[in-house]
Amino acid sequence: MRAILALENGSVYEGRSIGVEGERPGWVTFYTGVVGYQEVMTNPANAGKIIVMTYPLIGNYGAAKKFSESKKCWINCMVIKEKSRITSNWQAEESFSAFLKRKKVLAMEGIDTRTLMVELRNNEEQFGIFSTLDFNPSTLKRKIKKAKNEEPDFIKKISVKKITDLSYQGMRTVILDIGVTNSILIQLKSLGCRIKLLPYNIKYYDLLKLSPKCLIISDGPEKDKNLPIVVNTVKQLLGKIPMFGLGTGCQVLAMAMGAKIERMTLGHHGLNYPVLKPDSLKGEITVQNHSCRIDEGSLKGKNIEITWRNINDQSVEGIRNRKLKVFGCQFYPASPGPGEVNPVLAEFIDKIKGTPNA
Repeated sequence: MRAILALENGSVYEGRSIGVEGERPGWVTFYTGVVGYQEVMTNPANAGKIIVMTYPLIGNYGAAKKFSESKKCWINCMVIKEKSRITSNWQAEESFSAFLKRKKVLAMEGIDTRTLMVELRNNEEQFGIFSTLDFNPSTLKRKIKKAKNEEPDFIKKISVKKITDLSYQGMRTVILDIGVTNSILIQLKSLGCRIKLLPYNIKYYDLLKLSPKCLIISDGPEKDKNLPIVVNTVKQLLGKIPMFGLGTGCQVLAMAMGAKIERMTLGHHGLNYPVLKPDSLKGEITVQNHSCRIDEGSLKGKNIEITWRNINDQSVEGIRNRKLKVFGCQFYPASPGPGEVNPVLAEFIDKIKGTPNA
């Protein structure tokens, strides 16, 4: 079946539909990893995006429940060069094609994704629209313009609707859920955390009534209309409880302390992004997924230290305010391997456990 991807700058890419029929707009962004397509599709932080996979062959190891970051596929479309015709992995429970159909994902193959990636790199991330229904560039351009002016509203759908207990033993840890992933929950449980998931719009005084030892602000969609609600809650909690922000949660912490967030020309999406602590010569390789960054100039005079920088473009990847006991990392603290915990996440939890009465 014919499918089309149109960009706001007028570029059009035609291919074949490999998912369900439909039409959806979204920011056209990319993912550079060789593996991880299922995690990308089910990561709430990717809600509403049209994802371009730069690796040419996708789907060869199929799909399995254990690799999903949430129960739903949140992307608006996936664009690939070629779908694997075979499934070759002992962990696979179904094929990539079956997963796309079962989860009702819009997807297309048959375009040169590296050419598309070069265009995004040279002209910045574009807003676009995917369709198997309308192939008129003029009408698609009008739809793009209309959709781009609409403020995203995903966090309300993603976040838990009520306080939810996930574990009942260990250090009392609450997570402000704006898109928490299963892989983060697994790591926190292995660190001995007693976890409660909180709705994005919980009042700060209701949160404090839970007597948590720390608050984690999860990753989630950027530039969402509900983020100001989260920022306001966090602002009122500053100095009252230790906090750690992951991804978009790091941006929330920065905004709560008076910093600004700006959209990047080309975001960081994928594996193998190098970061460095300012006081170290030892770099770390990280997983990243953000189109926005903290405006470094807006940090001045706010007692905010920069704890990590991206080696490629020197952008801020981590912040800390010692007085307020606030920490954040813009990159994703992925597990180094099965049963292992990312050192950044472990360091924060260990510090909290080391405080009196933790």
